[in-house]
Amino acid sequence: MKYMGLAFAFALVCLAPLSARAAMVDPGSFADGTYTATVERVVDAKHVQVLIDGKETTLTAGRATVDFSAVKSNDQLKLSLIGGQVVVYADLTSAGH
Repeated sequence: MKYMGLAFAFALVCLAPLSARAAMVDPGSFADGTYTATVERVVDAKHVQVLIDGKETTLTAGRATVDFSAVKSNDQLKLSLIGGQVVVYADLTSAGH
């Protein structure tokens, strides 16, 4: 019995990071507007995975001029979404550099 309790506790510890992760949501579910986002990772120059208001999503560049290649993980972005796509953004993290 002692070992079953240890196994259960170990399983809880191992699974805790999975449950702590934000749920992935459709970018189209965000209303058109301006948001502050934290970059989780840059997929490529036209796609970035971010956390907005506790929701994880992958955003697409909505214009040819939007390019995420200079963005890094953990950067803070102020971005405008229209139809779930980024039409303009500013990297707040690098603004003072």
